[in-house]
Amino acid sequence: MSLIAIINGRLIDPAAKNIYAGGLLIKDGRIAACGDIDPKGADTIIDAEGGYIAPAIIDPTVFSVDAPAFIKGGITRVALMPDQSPALDEATLIKRAKESGGDAVEVYPLAAGSRCLEGQELAEIGLMKKAGAKAVATGRQWIADSGLMYRLLDYAASLDLTVISHAEDGGLTKGCVATEGLMASRLGLRAAPAVAEAIVVARDLMLAEETGCKIHFAQLTTKKSFDLIRQAKKRGIKVTVGINPAYLLLSDRHIEDFRTFARLSPPLRSEEDRLASIEAIQDGVIDVFCSAHDPRGAEDKRLPFIDAKPGMAGAETLLSAAVELVRECIIDFFSLMKLLSGNAAQLLGCQGGSLSVGEEADIIIFDANREWQLDSAKMAAKAGNSPFDGRMMRGKVTHTIKGGYVLL
Repeated sequence: MSLIAIINGRLIDPAAKNIYAGGLLIKDGRIAACGDIDPKGADTIIDAEGGYIAPAIIDPTVFSVDAPAFIKGGITRVALMPDQSPALDEATLIKRAKESGGDAVEVYPLAAGSRCLEGQELAEIGLMKKAGAKAVATGRQWIADSGLMYRLLDYAASLDLTVISHAEDGGLTKGCVATEGLMASRLGLRAAPAVAEAIVVARDLMLAEETGCKIHFAQLTTKKSFDLIRQAKKRGIKVTVGINPAYLLLSDRHIEDFRTFARLSPPLRSEEDRLASIEAIQDGVIDVFCSAHDPRGAEDKRLPFIDAKPGMAGAETLLSAAVELVRECIIDFFSLMKLLSGNAAQLLGCQGGSLSVGEEADIIIFDANREWQLDSAKMAAKAGNSPFDGRMMRGKVTHTIKGGYVLL
């Protein structure tokens, strides 16, 4: 038996809708008490030194299992996208992926919606659910065949599974590396119109409404998409939306000088769309933050912009980027933890996301005021391809605890 006491902190509990001073007791890997605690008899005492004590981050969109980066970023549970090698389209692959995080990270594999993610025929979703798949995903690309997408949503609804959709019309975005606009024109880059996203959103929302399936858009980034989601939520469609905070802080001007670390999927948008993303956070259109963690090495990023692979190593900066939104008075700390943890737990139907007594003790302590400069060469991730490289960040995870074990 072990007893850990965390003292001198400020607790943020999304489930209790409250922030208050106090501490936390962890007994045998679970939360034993929260608030006004007695640390006497504890085997380990951790002084939060006035920092925030909160549920560990649950990341609903990662492309790589990268435990060192997750630990440093305060992430203890991740949903792994099916874009692996091979694609997660069989029960045995789901079982193997579940074990890939070891003791440090709980990995929730997402079942591929189609065989080999090719969008030609449905995968064996029922068998993958039995093997532990938490949801179904289309991967890095859309399913162009509307008939197949309808059957996927209908089948998933019968299994009570959420479908996670990538919203980009491949007919418009094929071969493109940026969003249409002044910056893409200045740089001479092949670009797709931002409406490529909203086209898929509109179709998938109609199919979700028809089938009654729960649908989650992994990342939405444009005003037209957010307007469609607002209308859909008012009509009662079961839809949720994710976003990487990078799209709230950066725009397409950050690809100037052909910065390949800023080549993302979807691509960075116009300033108008960035501001629309902020509005969507404030009025509840966006439900969760994700890191879209996708570490890319020099062989993928140290290339001409048109040849570089999209993606960013987002796990270590997820909290800091989100804290910047608090500092800019876009959200408060309670909303921050709902977006980083509480809502993701509901989306995936997993433990975590609260400080309730009896819950598994997945906890972070973070200092919201600590300043640090991101150096991509020194990141814990497999590769440091971050659009925030060189940026002064504020907000740092000081402790990551998984199931009562102190990892950081």
